Amino acid sequence: MKINAKKLRQEGLALLITLAIGFIGFYIFLPPISLQSQQFYLFAGVLCLIWTALRLPAAIAAEKQGKMTRASLTLYALFPMLIAVFLTALFLLFTLASLTLFNASRYSALLAVEQGDFSQDIPQITYEQIPMLDTQSAQRLGDRKMGELAAANNEEQKSLVSQFEVSRDYIQINYKNRPTRVTQLEYAGFFKWLNNRKEGLPGYIMIDMVTQQTQLVRLEQGMKYSPSEYFGRNIYRYMRFRYPTMLLGQPSLEVDDDGTPYFVAPCLHKRIGMLGGADVKGAVFVNAVTGEHQYYSLEEAPTWADHICPADLLVQQYDYYGAYNDGFFNAYIGQRGVTRTTADYNYIAMNDDVYVYTGVTSVNSDQSNIGFLLVNQRTKEAKFYPVSGATEQSAQASAQGAVEDLGYRATFPILLNINNQPTYFMSLKDSSGLVKMYAMVNVANYQRVAVGGTVAECEKKYTKTMQADSGYVPQQTEEATGSVEEIRQATVNGYTWYYFKIIGYPQYFAMSVEQDTSLPLIDVGDSISVVYDSEIVDGVAKALDVQRNVP
Repeated sequence: MKINAKKLRQEGLALLITLAIGFIGFYIFLPPISLQSQQFYLFAGVLCLIWTALRLPAAIAAEKQGKMTRASLTLYALFPMLIAVFLTALFLLFTLASLTLFNASRYSALLAVEQGDFSQDIPQITYEQIPMLDTQSAQRLGDRKMGELAAANNEEQKSLVSQFEVSRDYIQINYKNRPTRVTQLEYAGFFKWLNNRKEGLPGYIMIDMVTQQTQLVRLEQGMKYSPSEYFGRNIYRYMRFRYPTMLLGQPSLEVDDDGTPYFVAPCLHKRIGMLGGADVKGAVFVNAVTGEHQYYSLEEAPTWADHICPADLLVQQYDYYGAYNDGFFNAYIGQRGVTRTTADYNYIAMNDDVYVYTGVTSVNSDQSNIGFLLVNQRTKEAKFYPVSGATEQSAQASAQGAVEDLGYRATFPILLNINNQPTYFMSLKDSSGLVKMYAMVNVANYQRVAVGGTVAECEKKYTKTMQADSGYVPQQTEEATGSVEEIRQATVNGYTWYYFKIIGYPQYFAMSVEQDTSLPLIDVGDSISVVYDSEIVDGVAKALDVQRNVP
């Protein structure tokens, strides 16, 4: 009886130590407790090895004392290993059942792709709407903002800079229908966290991607849940302990329409064979200030959220669609109709949502695109646009060739609709990473390229280049000629606009001085010719070109 009690104590101690190590490991590595997670199998296997190692000495001692046979010893000591073997077999079985060889059609169906119409689905855009800010430039602006605070005379602002740093994430969102990049502040080290954890992070950086206006948004109550927090308030740990069985993706900072910061993490589900076909089924939202959390399915997610579906996952799902749409073997033998995405992707802000953009090329050619893909990161709505033309890399090379003597490097392009023409837009940077010029390249003909020192100048040159192109006629434009009856001016989003009326025309014609620096020279009574967009909004038509007729 004493022996049994001792054995029971030893067994209980081994199990208790294993559980303690398991809790510490779970606290540090945060694996999901799910058979759909590869991390779980590794985590459980390691715990089984530890449990075995803790049980083995007592079993060996019992055998030496003749209290346990070799067979009993083996069964007793290796019982945890039997669990590990079972989990390993289960993992291998699920892996086999998840192979694309047996599930090609299911992999190709992960992303439902429709064909879109470029001119109808992608709104035309003008230079004052173009988001010209990539991640690297956003980081520079954020650092500059913190530098301004450090140089200020305000002691509170100086103290803020000494205690906090700016995260390098800069997530692109749509904030009140404006393309915006946001990122949170971070504690500048463990001891700075100790000094400030009670109040939390004081705010976040927000940058308008069009005007490049940068602001530090101060919060009435600090953000107490973020990636730079320690222990239980660390956003990864906070989410995992409240959703231990969910497969959570990377949390990203988002801001609702009231300016409240949230961390949003996609919730994944393996749709094929338990370990394959990862897909987004919803997301966990955590209020960064209060810690309030809520799970939403993909259909129920708030409309202000923009980054529910990870871009990498969406691109991978299209690659499955392009590769296995006609079966597994066709993807590698024959490759009839097999397509793939190009080497990188970017984002497009549209309809108060953020879309992943990437080019699509044939698997047999990497010199040109057969079209491009847009996927809504909130709804997962995907459309393919069959627009043949240059790859993004070819467009970058074309833009760099136009300023070859200056040695500028082009950023990865974004796709725009300029006069119903698919157009690549890029920033041109010098060796230190500063934006010096801008470039527009026609997708269908990448030799049609325009560069300018400002976005307005670049757009004007590009429009004239396309007008000079044989066979190209801008859609929905008209021309007006006559004497100027009235001139007004206003500042809109930092740009000076001129509104002038021509005798015989009921509408005003609007144009920014950034587009044409000669606008201030126009006087009442001058004779001018205007090419303008025929669409009239609130009595105003947007001028594309203005010529002053000098007698």
